[in-house]
Amino acid sequence: MKGLRTQPLRLPTCDWPSPGCARAAPRGEAELVIDAQHYHRIVEGGILKAAISLDIMTADFKAMLVPAAGGGGRHAPSIVDVLRRLAGKGVEIRLLHAGTPSSAALRELRKALPMGLTIRRCPRLHAKVVVIDCRAMYLGSANLTGAGLGAKADGRRNFEMGIWTESPALIDSVLEQFNALWEGRQCITCRRKDVCPVPLEEPAL
Repeated sequence: MKGLRTQPLRLPTCDWPSPGCARAAPRGEAELVIDAQHYHRIVEGGILKAAISLDIMTADFKAMLVPAAGGGGRHAPSIVDVLRRLAGKGVEIRLLHAGTPSSAALRELRKALPMGLTIRRCPRLHAKVVVIDCRAMYLGSANLTGAGLGAKADGRRNFEMGIWTESPALIDSVLEQFNALWEGRQCITCRRKDVCPVPLEEPAL
């Protein structure tokens, strides 16, 4: 078929120890992130290194475990605990999700919901985005879950795909859409109020 790529896509190895992972993309370009690469790129190289702000969109929100690099997950903290620690260091965190957090996530949230960590809900949300310090971004298929972001072992995680970019123009465009949802600008014309009686409600802990 005319125009169809016939050669396999070959991604160079990256700078951190993760076999088969793509090298960080230059500013303005995008790096393809596949399957287990999600954990190394989005969690280790992104969320855990946030210093100013963290903006997350996820349809599904679970208390995924965040094992240390090279370590097991038995005593790993949950992503809720990680977000709590980041908020305690002054990172402003916005988490917009679609449904009810998992029971484990709710238990973690009930321990403490610190200043700087705000959670809102929009049942129509299906986008998956992580923006770190307004300078780097993941945009793809993975939810904020262990199976989605590659924290689970081989054979148990989802097949996921997305892009990682430092393109200011693309990040600004996504954050514009994020802010429109976060501020309720879409609620005025929304026709799904039957499943969202309290627009942008925060979790009743």
